[in-house]
Amino acid sequence: MTIIEAINRIDLIKPNTCTRQEKTRWLSTLDGLIKSEIIDKHEGGENVVFKGYDENTDPTTVLLVPAPYDELYLFWLESRIDYWNGEYAKYQNSYVMYNTSYAAFEKFYNKTHKPLIKKRFLF
Repeated sequence: MTIIEAINRIDLIKPNTCTRQEKTRWLSTLDGLIKSEIIDKHEGGENVVFKGYDENTDPTTVLLVPAPYDELYLFWLESRIDYWNGEYAKYQNSYVMYNTSYAAFEKFYNKTHKPLIKKRFLF
């Protein structure tokens, strides 16, 4: 899924007044978390380049999470919109959906990528 695909899909599913720039920043925050909390803890993580997204980022940039796990971007954007609008009951529901999707991706990634070995020092 690309940045613009995620934004267009959430705008279709959940009409909102949040700007494209704000949604791009939210996607950047999420991919930053995914990079540091999941990808960087596995071998090859250093080969995945992520410098963040802003209004100057090409909107056709592919996000880090592949299909079929990429639905988490929609749940993430939905939860941010709900929170932004002060719709806290909706926020709780959309955040649970996001969190469930995130956990499913993390489990998949952990199964398919070798974790980094922590070095232990004996003194």
